[in-house]
Amino acid sequence: MAVVAVGGRELTYVRRGAGEPLLLIQGMAGHHGLWGEEFLSLLARDFDVVAFDHRGVAGGGRVDEPFTVRDLAEDAVGVLDGLGWDSAHVLGISLGGMVAQELVVAHPQRVRSLVLGCTYAGPDGGALDGPGPVRMMTAAATRDVSKSLRAGYEANLSPGFRADEAEFERFVEAVLSEQVPAPVIALQMQAALQHDSVAGLADVRASTLVVHGTEDEMITPKNGDHVASLIPGARLEVFEGVGHLFWWERPERTAELVREHALGR
Repeated sequence: MAVVAVGGRELTYVRRGAGEPLLLIQGMAGHHGLWGEEFLSLLARDFDVVAFDHRGVAGGGRVDEPFTVRDLAEDAVGVLDGLGWDSAHVLGISLGGMVAQELVVAHPQRVRSLVLGCTYAGPDGGALDGPGPVRMMTAAATRDVSKSLRAGYEANLSPGFRADEAEFERFVEAVLSEQVPAPVIALQMQAALQHDSVAGLADVRASTLVVHGTEDEMITPKNGDHVASLIPGARLEVFEGVGHLFWWERPERTAELVREHALGR
């Protein structure tokens, strides 16, 4: 891992490949390891890929005070500055998709193209009513790590994908590869619940692709329709039978979509 100084703290990141710059923004409780080496390697064939970790995650400094999604977007700007990138293609998923929305609204010149995955724009037409978060919080209340990991696996991945038990072992290994403190997750959830970029998305001019799985229990598929409807010219790609972590279940197809959307090939 490398580090970049942003706002008085050091955010961690990994970098792969060469080509046009591509910034990956993870979701709630996520870290760079949850992109998976297979997906990162596929993207690295065409891009200079940077996957950074949010404040408080994977060594990214202690975080005690509340923050907003817009604050996290300013962190992303700081990462771009630290890397010396004037602009980049941006892929944000879940909470990271909310961050990417705020980034493109506040700093449109920094975003070459935009991919928003399994995300939410705000309460006026969207809803954070998926059963997955409740399942995960119920398991977390037991303080049984194995139950929490299993609940996270079931909430984030489709039944069809979960049929192969070997995938659970791979998921657990990735989740536990970096530290995401519980208080930071709680602050991320607070920020996500306050997120509302509905009005601002009407002014987005970056070429935008929205991706959502039909079996997403964390942020339900209707939110993909909603996000795409708000951004002029946005295209919606629906993954049938796929859960929240769509790039985990369909890494080759997701990488292909990002390449086609960003590079036109």
